[in-house]
Amino acid sequence: MRRVVLKEAVKRFPWMANVTLYGCLFAGGDLVHQLIAQKERMDWKHTRDVAIVAISFHGNFNYFWLRALERRFPGKSAGMVFRKLLLDQSFASPLATSVFYTGVSFLEGKEDIFEDWREKFFNTWKTGLMYWPFMQFLNFILMPLHMRTAFMGCCAFLWATFLCFSRQSGDGTAGVALAFVMDPRKTLEEIREELRSRIMVRKRKPCVCHIRTQQLTDMDFEG
Repeated sequence: MRRVVLKEAVKRFPWMANVTLYGCLFAGGDLVHQLIAQKERMDWKHTRDVAIVAISFHGNFNYFWLRALERRFPGKSAGMVFRKLLLDQSFASPLATSVFYTGVSFLEGKEDIFEDWREKFFNTWKTGLMYWPFMQFLNFILMPLHMRTAFMGCCAFLWATFLCFSRQSGDGTAGVALAFVMDPRKTLEEIREELRSRIMVRKRKPCVCHIRTQQLTDMDFEG
């Protein structure tokens, strides 16, 4: 029953329903981040700032952007879907990431609203390339146009959790975010040091095939 009501609302009021749902899910991602971080008190002001940016820009932009893509490249053929994905990831994704970092910083009243953007934008965009192309492929193939922004909002719930962590505690990389989920008490520097240590251990660990070859060589010499 609820699904029927939701679908009917999206059909009758597509802009309002899509943008509102997108903003609520995006803000929900910030709440999840704060719960994972095990903060003593919820930072409702930060959640409010995230919701403002999500509703005022992300929800509205994606609503009209997805319609513009469909008008320019209609249909679900491989060529049309590829063009949509290419434009979405080369233009819309960097723009949305930039607005998130600068928009939330502006609402917080930071002196340099581009500080987080300079430090974390490129890593965040690269991480997004491991997530959004697949999600948007499903969006373009499976969802009708009037539901696509809402579907993006569902995907953005997880993405917003990652973005809020990256802005407050991380560096925009997936590795640091996963390490944070495993142990939220660690600082960014502690997580980075742990990841560097793991990489160094892997580099120093000798290859099994190399050890086996060396053993056979030693046996030949002994023989």
